Amino acid sequence: DVPRVNGQLAVSRAFGDKSLKSHLRSDPDVQWTNIDDNTDILILASDGLWKVMSNQEAVDIAKKFKDPQKASKQLIAEAVKRDSKDDISCVVV
Repeated sequence: DVPRVNGQLAVSRAFGDKSLKSHLRSDPDVQWTNIDDNTDILILASDGLWKVMSNQEAVDIAKKFKDPQKASKQLIAEAVKRDSKDDISCVVV
């Protein structure tokens, strides 16, 4: 399972939740990553995807598609097929 605030709110959904404001930070974590000519694919996804597949599995699935939107839809479909119990958000660039 994922870490939760007060045993209720998954941390990935915590940003902006007023009812648990006293337990949350209002500033998001930000991470910079260099994307250059050697970067083949970038997958931004929620824990609903990452809890049911590895990074490499996601890359292998996404690389089968030239269209990023189709790759995102396939990753979501695969996460559902693997019985993901969480919300699933996915963007492929």
